[in-house]
Amino acid sequence: MPVENEPKSAGRLVETSPASLENREKVIDETVVEIKNDLDIIAARQKGRALAGALEFSPSELTLIATTISELARNIVLYAKRGEVTLRWIERGGLRGIMVRASDRGPGIEDVHRVLQGGYSTSRSLGLGLSGVKRLMDEFEIDSKPGSGTRVTVRKWVKR
Repeated sequence: MPVENEPKSAGRLVETSPASLENREKVIDETVVEIKNDLDIIAARQKGRALAGALEFSPSELTLIATTISELARNIVLYAKRGEVTLRWIERGGLRGIMVRASDRGPGIEDVHRVLQGGYSTSRSLGLGLSGVKRLMDEFEIDSKPGSGTRVTVRKWVKR
């Protein structure tokens, strides 16, 4: 599926397939997990993996989705201290998949494009970072403003 890079502003990057711009999503199920600590990261990961399992993702895709959720939730704990992860079973244009949205009201990201470069880390961790999350998922959106927080939305579609 082709990917379209569409910078919206200095703090916003959207990468989605052109088809996603034409079709509306139908939400079948939604779970919101409040993120404040490491136990919440585990809870979000488990709930996301269960939802992805119900969608019949392959075992390797289940691992990618769980890893993505862990990375996004860990970023909330590290940088914003609190936020939430929303997990949705979605359908769009004959496809079904999972949408994961991590949102917080933390310090925001000064330079989104720099953070999305491979190997960039402000925490000196060996985590995937947002660039790794972007590679693991089919669609990636980030909206961040310094002082106002960050929202990252990713989607993975079941391959038939």
